[in-house]
Amino acid sequence: MEIIGNVNDDHTEVDPEYGPITEWGTHFSVLKCPACEKINIVSYHWHDGMETDDEISYDFLYPQNPKYPIGLPEDILTAFKAAEKVKSIDVNAYAILMRRLLELVCLDRKATSGTLASMLKELSDKNEIPEKLVKVAVGLKDFGNIGAHAGSGNLTEKEIPIVNALCSAILEYVYSAPYLATVAENKLKSIKIKSKK
Repeated sequence: MEIIGNVNDDHTEVDPEYGPITEWGTHFSVLKCPACEKINIVSYHWHDGMETDDEISYDFLYPQNPKYPIGLPEDILTAFKAAEKVKSIDVNAYAILMRRLLELVCLDRKATSGTLASMLKELSDKNEIPEKLVKVAVGLKDFGNIGAHAGSGNLTEKEIPIVNALCSAILEYVYSAPYLATVAENKLKSIKIKSKK
């Protein structure tokens, strides 16, 4: 990314007899993405004992990371984050990655049928997801198909919130709700144990 601005909050420790001993501080950089031309702001801590840039660890201050559904398995979360990274660059690629994420969910839930549509039906038949959610999933699959096939047209930024909402609904039902239920159940058990003491 192109650095378009810097602000440094540096400090120097000075020994009255020997002068400056060490320097350190926090540096802030404003970066411009060459692909989407959007702005990012990062910060990092620096001191004069650093030998290479490899020692620098960046904190992304802006834009903040979007909230991800909780309780996702690591590979599902990784796929979700990958899709989120490309949505401002190419909506069609975003829809394709979200469709792939839906297929990962089906595989994670042990669907074995061939096509994505048949895997979704299989999950519904096994009561893994309700029939209404299958319709949501089919909508997400269809957006992914449009993104994948140039002859089907092009998706625009207006479709991003729709694709995101469809995917989030599925992830929250399949993963977040059971995760929260388990957390609540464990908390209630610990409260009951404490109250008996």
